[in-house]
Amino acid sequence: MNDLNTYNYLFLDRDGVINIERPDDYVKNISEFIFIEGSVQAIAKLSNRFKYIFIVTNQRGVGKNILTLHSLQQIHDHMLSEIEKAGGKITRIYCCTDLNSTSINRKPNIGMAFQAQRDFPDVNFAKSILVGNSKSDIDFGNKLGMFSVLVGDKYSAEDKIYRNIDAYCENLYKFAEKF
Repeated sequence: MNDLNTYNYLFLDRDGVINIERPDDYVKNISEFIFIEGSVQAIAKLSNRFKYIFIVTNQRGVGKNILTLHSLQQIHDHMLSEIEKAGGKITRIYCCTDLNSTSINRKPNIGMAFQAQRDFPDVNFAKSILVGNSKSDIDFGNKLGMFSVLVGDKYSAEDKIYRNIDAYCENLYKFAEKF
């Protein structure tokens, strides 16, 4: 990795980065929200390093009426509580519940990043890192000129996604160890 000390802002995907992704399903309640091993500790460590940490997450399950906004808020409150207990801090969560893939806020589109920049005007995308586990995450980061890091094992070693990333880490904890 290049000198990551030049980056001040961290954008994290949620499912597959912080918690275990449910293939062909959604996290619908707190009992289905299971942290990936080491992710809470990683965020605690990263909280000492970055000025802001944002979560940017597509949550189409709300738009499909598979879960409610209230349930999503309960899940996020639980997640934030566990992160804070470990000494971590998430600046803000941005989520897109839209069904339509053309929505400006739905990754890989970049609306959630501009929401963060609106709320925190000093955010500079060129000084930001995106950590995600999917093509839409990486495309989101690349469109904004962020340093894009792929985590997880969703893609085979031959997949072209590896040509579009700046770095790969097994998981968020391994990423945090690189600091």
